[in-house]
Amino acid sequence: MISPARLPARRPAALLSGAVALALAVASCSGGSSDGSATSKVTSITALDYYTDEPEHSQWGEMLTACGKTAGVKVEQTSVPGASLLPKVLQQASSRTLPDLLMLDNPDLQQIAQTGALTPLEQYGIDSSGFAKGILSAGTYKGRLYGLAPYVSTIALFYNRDMLANAGVAVPRTWDELETAAARLTRPGRYGMAVDANPTFEGTWQFLPFLWSNGGDEKRLDTPQAAQALQLWVDLVKSGSMSKSVLNWTQADVHDQFVAGRTAMMINGPWRIPALNKDKNLHWGVAPIPVPRTGQTPVTPLGGEVWTVPQNAESRQEKAAQVLACLNSSPNQLALAEQHFTVPSRTAMASQYAEQVPSMAAFVKSVEAARARTSELGVKWPKAATGIYTAIQSALTGEQAPQEALRHAQQIATSD
Repeated sequence: MISPARLPARRPAALLSGAVALALAVASCSGGSSDGSATSKVTSITALDYYTDEPEHSQWGEMLTACGKTAGVKVEQTSVPGASLLPKVLQQASSRTLPDLLMLDNPDLQQIAQTGALTPLEQYGIDSSGFAKGILSAGTYKGRLYGLAPYVSTIALFYNRDMLANAGVAVPRTWDELETAAARLTRPGRYGMAVDANPTFEGTWQFLPFLWSNGGDEKRLDTPQAAQALQLWVDLVKSGSMSKSVLNWTQADVHDQFVAGRTAMMINGPWRIPALNKDKNLHWGVAPIPVPRTGQTPVTPLGGEVWTVPQNAESRQEKAAQVLACLNSSPNQLALAEQHFTVPSRTAMASQYAEQVPSMAAFVKSVEAARARTSELGVKWPKAATGIYTAIQSALTGEQAPQEALRHAQQIATSD
């Protein structure tokens, strides 16, 4: 897991051979500004990301190399651990030693753009058409686009098909159905439902669909809508349908509980699918996160990384922009999504992907209405996120009622 406000998981193993996917995808890359005499003299550029794990590091290395070739440059990739990236970027911004191409987890873009270290992408003629509104919002600061995400992710409800069938339980679509299903699925040695409620931004990330889908808002946390969402989690724990241990579980822990048969349903992301597929005896399905009332659309948070062009020599910026455009071409978005079990950022590609990989359909659907975590508060988002996970801990331990816990959360969110 990566540090505060970051996407809560690394990506799993590839579905396709990276070489095959890239050979098909890179051929169609175009975009960015045309080469001037100065730009054509640039033969290499640097790129920084947090893709340290394999095969993800190598897969991205192949993509950067291929896109570099279309721009006529060698891309020198450096990867650092997730927790180290933001501090390193802030230090480099201060010393004006930023790389030519920079990957940021989308909630961090606001903070870096605020420093003036990034260049707006519109000046390079990069095509941002066909992206969902929420995805563009994740790369926007004060009305200008500074980052584009080749793919995104979000969370949904995974369920054990056999357990639901044996209990005669339908896949829950509403909160009432979720509580009923979780209770009927609970028995000795098994809980009906599992979430990650730990005291980190990951716990906040898992709670956001319940907060947002009920009309709650991070701009004001001490509202009845927010309290109702938190009460749902409290009721699941109090009834015994959800383990109190969720207070300490990560998303990886929730996944392990599900695979081991100790929970019938869980909230998690598509990066878990490759591991689930390896267990041939596990019959699972995935559906959108239940909503308060029938007919509503769940509002989930957007995960994923944006690629940016830091301030450097103009000729280097031009080349970096060409590589960024290539990464975000429609064919490359599809190739990357197939590798990493994520959702292509262009809506047309996402729809095509859902048809090719049915297990991703719920995530594709949820991304259509998903929100960037910084869309309302910008650089102030981390304080609100801290207030939210603090309230979750207080309410689920019984230390405070949801309303009281959220009043405290609002104080944290607005503190200096």
